[in-house]
Amino acid sequence: MNILKTLATAALIQAAALMPALAGENLAAIKSAGVLKIGTEGTYAPFTYHNDSGKLVGFDVEIGEAVAAKLGVKAEFVEGKWDGLIAGIDAKRYDTVINQVGITDARKQKYDFSEPYIASKAVLIVRDGDDSIKTFADLKGKKSAQSLTSNFGKLAEQSGAELVGTDGFDQSIQLVLTKRADATINDSLSFLDFKKHKPDAPVKIVAQQENADYSGIIVRKGEPELVEAINKALTDIKADGTYKTISDKYFGQDVSK
Repeated sequence: MNILKTLATAALIQAAALMPALAGENLAAIKSAGVLKIGTEGTYAPFTYHNDSGKLVGFDVEIGEAVAAKLGVKAEFVEGKWDGLIAGIDAKRYDTVINQVGITDARKQKYDFSEPYIASKAVLIVRDGDDSIKTFADLKGKKSAQSLTSNFGKLAEQSGAELVGTDGFDQSIQLVLTKRADATINDSLSFLDFKKHKPDAPVKIVAQQENADYSGIIVRKGEPELVEAINKALTDIKADGTYKTISDKYFGQDVSK
């Protein structure tokens, strides 16, 4: 019995001694290979999509490239459909996913996240020159163009608006522009992207929710060294201005908070 206890104790000590090496194994492998494999959709503009020449581009793509550069490696993107994108981490198809993955409690139970690298807020959008709506409360009795099943639609309804159903952001904005709706509550990032491409469009943000939804770079559980290295890379690209340059390019302003 004592021999069994001694063997068990020895096995535990040996396992504990190996844990740090195993924990940092993937980061070491990434640096050895010189490649950070990143899962992404490639169909979600302006974050990850193909330009007219077929090249994979976007905000998330450039963030991934910048992070990889800080790790001293190159970014290699592996494209896949959203439904199976995160599961590709489990299958070890890639090291991480950079694809506007929201940081949620449910996901954190199974995966680890970097620090947030982008924030999105619900914003209230109206036509230029319309001063009758300045707050969410002012939506009472007004028509708000919304995707009926979205959280934005629920917020508009809670604010007392009459909902005008749409298929998404683009249609909602068009209904506001053509005065078929008074307003829309929508995603701040979508609005900034819209205004980047159509700066003269006569719409504006008059209010926004204080609480933001954050996205992070997602990795497998049990790789704290990789998460730490990614976090340091994110800190560095913000400090040296790289993040601002990328953010300005796609949104016209800092979207980190």
